[in-house]
Amino acid sequence: MKITKLKTYICNCFRTNWVFVKVETDSGIHGWGEATLEYREPTVAAAIHDLEGWLIGRDPHNIEAFRHDCYRDAYWRGGPVLMSALAGVEIALWDIKGKALGVPVWQLLGGKVRDAVPIYVNGWFAPAKTPDEFAAKAAAVREHRFLGCKWDPFGKAWQQIGRRELDSAMECVRKVSETVGQDVLLLIEGHGRFDIPTAVKIGRRLEEFDICWFEEPLPPDDLNGMREVKERVRVSLAAGERLYNRYEYRQFFDLNCADYIQPDISHAGGIFEMRLLGAEAEARHIGFCPHNPSGPVANAATLQLAGCVPNFVILEMMMTDVPYRAEICDEELVVREGRMVIPDRPGIGIDLDENELLKHPYQPVGLRHYRGDLTDIRPPDAVKYYRVG
Repeated sequence: MKITKLKTYICNCFRTNWVFVKVETDSGIHGWGEATLEYREPTVAAAIHDLEGWLIGRDPHNIEAFRHDCYRDAYWRGGPVLMSALAGVEIALWDIKGKALGVPVWQLLGGKVRDAVPIYVNGWFAPAKTPDEFAAKAAAVREHRFLGCKWDPFGKAWQQIGRRELDSAMECVRKVSETVGQDVLLLIEGHGRFDIPTAVKIGRRLEEFDICWFEEPLPPDDLNGMREVKERVRVSLAAGERLYNRYEYRQFFDLNCADYIQPDISHAGGIFEMRLLGAEAEARHIGFCPHNPSGPVANAATLQLAGCVPNFVILEMMMTDVPYRAEICDEELVVREGRMVIPDRPGIGIDLDENELLKHPYQPVGLRHYRGDLTDIRPPDAVKYYRVG
């Protein structure tokens, strides 16, 4: 079997644009990957096509050779663009291999340790702005029996936050907590906003609510600062979605700067790189909780990983999505008692419709975090894209 063609599709999905990769072979088997790199989608698509020189004519089964050689030969190593490009192709190669052997990818990685993975929801709050509006939206989290909900209550703060704004954020946490009840985990998102003293102040205020974690309290490039915050607060910290491979994670692990790691399968080199990060986290008794707010292929690939990583704790998912998600792909997601069922289909278990992808072309989307409209991340016609079973 030889690789014959590489295609990329950039599909607008309101919050960002999904970047999909299709790898075709001379046997008629193809694979899909995802390299969604928010706000840099055309850049990563170009980087994917830069890999064609290595891929065309090669055997797609040799996945480690692809990852090793293309990383080695990139003089400017690491970073989000290269690692996302490698991830998109790598996922597609695993998809091909699984299809060729007639087994799901989790079978190729050692078999399952679970049949379903616990989930928490993001995006449930759109477009809430006030504590009362967040609380009203949180009722759906409780009604659908999700195991946790994540949100950023800090408005458009950067580095510091005013006393009034902080009090409002804590009132938001209080009202959501009262709405969802004690059985729903509270996960508070920081989006890398704060300096050390502000993160510590917020972390200490959050101790009142028995939260599951405080995520990315500091900018992602200050791991020493994260360690200091971890030493000064009594809530768990989560981080790592903006670290991109085992080498960048080395300092993270050595500093022991968070309780949960959150690499993203679309950015951190793909399925096997994530498997290695999970194993390192397991050896250090750190929870493995991948970042997963992107598209259907990334979700499908992450589910394959979730099936075989023993220390996989909980998975992120968006509560709703664009209504045409069901038209661009054939995913069959089932959520049962707050857990997403891991599929048994060959490969990563999903196929995409290229004609439908073309109906939703790329549209530039800017970062919302510091503009005051962060919570406007779901379209007005957003719908569920999974079945509650």
